[in-house]
Amino acid sequence: MEEKKEHPQISVIIPFFNEEENIYELYESLIKILKKLNSTYELIFIDDGSFDNTCQILTELYQKDDNVQLIKLKKNFGQTAALQAGFDVVQGETIISMDGDLQHDPEDIPKLLSKLEEGYDIVSGWRKERKDHLLLRRFPSMVANRIMRFLSGVKIHDFGTTFKAYKKSAIKGLQLYGELHRFIPALISRTGVRITEVPIKNIVRKKGKSKYSLSRIRRVLFDLLTVKFIISFIDRPLQLFGLIGLGFGGIGFTIAFILTIGFYFFGWSIRENIGNLVLAVFLMILGFQLIMTGLLAEIISRIYFTTHKAKIYTIEEVKSHRKTEGKE
Repeated sequence: MEEKKEHPQISVIIPFFNEEENIYELYESLIKILKKLNSTYELIFIDDGSFDNTCQILTELYQKDDNVQLIKLKKNFGQTAALQAGFDVVQGETIISMDGDLQHDPEDIPKLLSKLEEGYDIVSGWRKERKDHLLLRRFPSMVANRIMRFLSGVKIHDFGTTFKAYKKSAIKGLQLYGELHRFIPALISRTGVRITEVPIKNIVRKKGKSKYSLSRIRRVLFDLLTVKFIISFIDRPLQLFGLIGLGFGGIGFTIAFILTIGFYFFGWSIRENIGNLVLAVFLMILGFQLIMTGLLAEIISRIYFTTHKAKIYTIEEVKSHRKTEGKE
């Protein structure tokens, strides 16, 4: 028999990593808000390799609430992978993603949903009045957001927050890697979806330990480059590598051409210009290599679009109340 799928109207995806002190309070707040919406819902909780009591608490919630689905990952793969695991099993036509550390207020969910109903495909939370550390969190975030706004053309202020609402159709087929979960609006913008944002509360963490570290700044900078490449060149990488290659090659050829004219018509000495000659040859070789890299990337890009089925996480266990009927 085929699987009977129950389709809730709203799905809430929350990754957890060592958040035992926050789970119960977050759960109670979520239930209170979701029941007021008078919509069917599911809560998809992902245990991202926690080593405290997070998994036990989530299991208890699963056992007492049929709306809870639990995914346990084999180890700590990171927030991007945990969210991807949730996106891969989600069934609601409207999807909410948020953090499990109580820094996102469930009372803001109706604002996100209300904006979706206006016809938008993605509604991002905007921590308009941030209360984080200025130098360690707010300043790097401000710089990254401005760069991403410039690179992507998506006019929102806060790419970094996980607290977002999506129409399921907008993220269908989404594949995330690295730390790219924070740039989902930019990644999807190339498909023509409508994106907006609404102000949300920025609550200071009261319990548990922050998972943020300065090393994330480095990862974000590299992800900015990755996102720009995906947005503009993932389906035509030769346009990027070829352009750079032609630039370097053209400069090298120009230098070599000038040296040749000087040698034949003005009596320039090759010995005296050996450094310029080496530079010209180097730039031409570099340009050729970049063009070949672009051609190779074109081939890899085609393979990516036709065979991209790899997962960035490994599931140890899935607990679900969805009804199935086995084959006789």
